[in-house]
Amino acid sequence: MKRRSCLSVLLGAGLIALLFLLAYRWFGPSAQPAERALPSQFDPARYTGGRPRLDAPNVASDLEVIDAMLALSQIGANDFVIDLGTGDGRILIAAARSLGARGLGVDIDPERIREANANARAAGVVNRLAFRREDLFRTPLAEADVLTLYLTQEVNLRLRPRILAQMRAGTRVVSHSFDMGDWRPDQRRRIGNVTVFLWIVPARIEGRWTLNEEGRSIPIALDQQYQAFVGTAEVNGGTVRIEQGALTGARIRFVADLGGGRRAYEGRVEGDAIVPADPRAGWRMVRAS
Repeated sequence: MKRRSCLSVLLGAGLIALLFLLAYRWFGPSAQPAERALPSQFDPARYTGGRPRLDAPNVASDLEVIDAMLALSQIGANDFVIDLGTGDGRILIAAARSLGARGLGVDIDPERIREANANARAAGVVNRLAFRREDLFRTPLAEADVLTLYLTQEVNLRLRPRILAQMRAGTRVVSHSFDMGDWRPDQRRRIGNVTVFLWIVPARIEGRWTLNEEGRSIPIALDQQYQAFVGTAEVNGGTVRIEQGALTGARIRFVADLGGGRRAYEGRVEGDAIVPADPRAGWRMVRAS
């Protein structure tokens, strides 16, 4: 009887001890995890802000494609390049490091801007480039000599009116993979499975002009579709067609019979005037008021 009582006492004491250990493990101070030290440059916005909505996916360009883009757009040391959707900045960094160009890269994702700035510092071209977080549809384009794009078809089409309205005649626009709809490229190049497109922003000439030649003033009306145009001229009481009209930036060419047979007129658009490429040609056009 005494042995059974002792055994019961021991079992009871053991059970109490086990419960005490479990309670201490669950609720005691050792249950609290050690607090991790945060890095000195910890930025909580990187983890709590969420990623911004992107107009185009972040897909990096292959180096061979970048070389083709730079070559096709003929970037030089005096050029200012704007790269919309710049990503890690590799297109601008190549243009600055290899060709001496200056540039501005724009991206809506702050992480990409941080990455691009770090890459520019590592490449030693940070003094020639700037990167900023911005909606690419708000970026002014007038200062660019070259505009580089790797976006989407939809974004290119949305940008097209701003390109034509803001950018100077002769500015080059180069796009990785995606075209501009019915604005046909001036050149294209195939690199493996990728096509690179180049456009030269045409001068805006649509409207009414007066061509002065050999003492005559000939009214001309032009209808422009990007770098192509057609029109009519009023000659000796009749209507003459303006044919084969083409623009390459500010350079202009068309064919017409304005008296004395069909001939080609070649010149340059200079604001509200068109002057002949050959000063001895003896004609000049001015925009009608």
